[in-house]
Amino acid sequence: IADAALTKLDGFNPQALANTAWAFACIGWSNSDIFVALLSPLGTVNHASLNDLDLSQLYLVSLHIQLEFPGQKFPLAHIQSELLTAFKSHEPRPSKLQRDVAAALTRIGWDHIFEFVTREGLSLDMAQPEAMTAIEVDGPTHYLKRKGEQRLENGHTKFKSRILRQLGWTVIHVPYFEWNALTDVAAKDSYLQSKVKGK
Repeated sequence: IADAALTKLDGFNPQALANTAWAFACIGWSNSDIFVALLSPLGTVNHASLNDLDLSQLYLVSLHIQLEFPGQKFPLAHIQSELLTAFKSHEPRPSKLQRDVAAALTRIGWDHIFEFVTREGLSLDMAQPEAMTAIEVDGPTHYLKRKGEQRLENGHTKFKSRILRQLGWTVIHVPYFEWNALTDVAAKDSYLQSKVKGK
């Protein structure tokens, strides 16, 4: 796949370069050459041609490169702050589901910070920073839309979880369909107790 992409780079516009870099980072591509080839041309283009979503995705690509290839210079290091700003602007707002889970965590005595932001700029739904433990409440947008099959996490959700684990975080996921199946407070509290104990 990478070899095929490299032969077609001359025909890629800035958005296509950014999207392809994002796609390779999402699957955890372990060769830095493709990222250098895709991102280097973006260093000389007018960044107004990239929207905030493109810039946000490029920020996560920068984290992937930092973690996977520690000695590799990020080709877009000169606009890192711009990428981070775009990334933060695309972080989702707290949902009713998230607040419901947070309230249940408080009931069971799991002290946490709501909407904790790591030093890398990653927003965690609930976290115990000292223990490096995060709880992510995954609503419908975190899953691929597939009918009649097991729900699968989408690329962004899997990518973020992988980065957090690489940074040393333990990530506990609370899928919306599991939470919505719990019919009373006792069931919700018991569910979360098993989650946090089984981390």
